[in-house]
Amino acid sequence: MKYTAQATTEKPGKDAAKKLARSGKVVGRKTVPPGEVRIIGGLYKRSKIAVASQPGLRPTPDRVRETLFNWLGQDLQGWRCADVFAGTGVLGFEAASRGAAEVLICEQDPLLVDKLKALQVKLKASMVKVERGDGVSLLRRMSSGSLQLVFLDPPYESTGFEAALKAAAQAIGQPGFVYLEAPKPWTDEELAAFGLKIHRFDKAGAVHFHLLVKLSELTESA
Repeated sequence: MKYTAQATTEKPGKDAAKKLARSGKVVGRKTVPPGEVRIIGGLYKRSKIAVASQPGLRPTPDRVRETLFNWLGQDLQGWRCADVFAGTGVLGFEAASRGAAEVLICEQDPLLVDKLKALQVKLKASMVKVERGDGVSLLRRMSSGSLQLVFLDPPYESTGFEAALKAAAQAIGQPGFVYLEAPKPWTDEELAAFGLKIHRFDKAGAVHFHLLVKLSELTESA
């Protein structure tokens, strides 16, 4: 599989901005989460996910998820995935909706974990496993190369981005992807320390989102 790194930094157009606004509104410097988000594609398309009023909880906007799954090709049939800073779990459930064989969803907040488990039961999503705990520790327990996709969307004030990237890099196989959502763009120079490189990048409002692959994969596919 040959990858060509692409980067776009264009501001979202009017329609995209409207979609982004539906995913949360800004009051002063704080983002107030929406009351609910919807799964946008696949088996569970249009299913609603309630968004709790928790500090720092900011579901990945519709426009960002649409772009991400376009990059991934929509069909994740047979993939093993992990959403390790789950929050609402919308990224993990989107992956399950698109055919992933196994989705590990990890969250530390007990209230959110209860909501995630209730949603898993409601959707009868047998491929989803919800676990309470530290997402980085979960990744470190995974066998090397055992996952095709890891979602990383830590709290923006987190100091654990580096540890999460290192753990995710060892957990994905070849081919394999790490999705990174962050308050700033990460460069190839920064990511090289973890053996990763940008495959795709875009920005929507304050959200910088990256799809990463292993450096070795790009070298072998060149």
